[in-house]
Amino acid sequence: MNLIIAGDFFISDNFKNQTLIDSSVEELFACADLRIVNLESPLTANEPRNRILKTGPYLRSAAGTVLPYLQQLKIDLVTLANNHILDYGVKGITDTFSTLQENQINYVGAGHNLQEAAKPFTLEKDGIKIAILNFAENEWSIAKEDKPGANPLDIIDNVIQLKAAKATHDKVICIIHGGHEYYHLPSPYMVKQYRFYAINGADAIVCHHTHCVGGYEVFNDVPIIYSLGNFLFTLPSQHEEWYTGLLTQLKIEKGKPVSFDLHTVCQEKNTFKTTLLQQNQVIDTMQLVNEINAQIANKSILQQSWDKFIKKNSKIYLNSLTPTNAIGNRYLRAGINRFGIGKLFLSKHYLKLILNLIRCEAHYNSTKEIIQLQLNSIKE
Repeated sequence: MNLIIAGDFFISDNFKNQTLIDSSVEELFACADLRIVNLESPLTANEPRNRILKTGPYLRSAAGTVLPYLQQLKIDLVTLANNHILDYGVKGITDTFSTLQENQINYVGAGHNLQEAAKPFTLEKDGIKIAILNFAENEWSIAKEDKPGANPLDIIDNVIQLKAAKATHDKVICIIHGGHEYYHLPSPYMVKQYRFYAINGADAIVCHHTHCVGGYEVFNDVPIIYSLGNFLFTLPSQHEEWYTGLLTQLKIEKGKPVSFDLHTVCQEKNTFKTTLLQQNQVIDTMQLVNEINAQIANKSILQQSWDKFIKKNSKIYLNSLTPTNAIGNRYLRAGINRFGIGKLFLSKHYLKLILNLIRCEAHYNSTKEIIQLQLNSIKE
């Protein structure tokens, strides 16, 4: 069995009916038994009143914009466990479910409730039965017991899902939306967690979300591909990494470990037309991937790279922790932070308190629920 898995896929409405997919990409997808992309936004009308309370940008697309491109690629399955699928609330995600069902496109990783979101997608062909499981890091899109959303990245629940799927399928493929944006490496904890998934039944793990290509490893015969980067994402970016991505082609045979090939795609900066690069054009990208692989394989070097990333981004995170972020007026808040006034509140006492609230499991769970209750009680 031959599967093609692509990374983040978002097409804004101003790119409707454009020529965005080169024939080289179309031909590669045509030869697969199952074609998968990560649908990064709900397919719904532009109704700001439906937006959820969240941080970060809101994404959405009209069904009429996106469907022709999914159909051009003959997409069989979209992964919906990502951080934007609930941006336009219950209406946005249920519109997405309806549109996909009406157009006979399967989806995995989201549902009308948590139980439904956790269900695997099953494909059976030529005597091989595979399950696709889809998880997303916990941001604003996660399903609840009685509310729609995405299947969360939860090490306990995910392993339960893995073991259940492995009991009834020959192979289980995990597709995970997570990682640190514009950082090519996984964190040491991510490596530890994904290897644990491999130990507990995953036959291949494929990840996206970082908007840049990452590396891979084969752990206990299980390929772990840490980031595919963007596939087709029609928003401009100052980051060069935004415009290059990977496609993975999984090859599945009964009784054998999953093998894979990687293909490099590139988006043109103005038109966003996505092209499959030929062998003589992928040297720089694959050299980068190989360098990343070497760091993943060396625990000490991986930790050193992570320490550098943390140091580089410490100002951003510390600014988020300052009490001055409670100021509603963004111009006043920016002015205060610009002059470093917020840092005056980052005392040893305050930082000790914050660290214990997010590090200790009991305090973390209580704090998370209490903040959510407080948000629910605040009227816009």
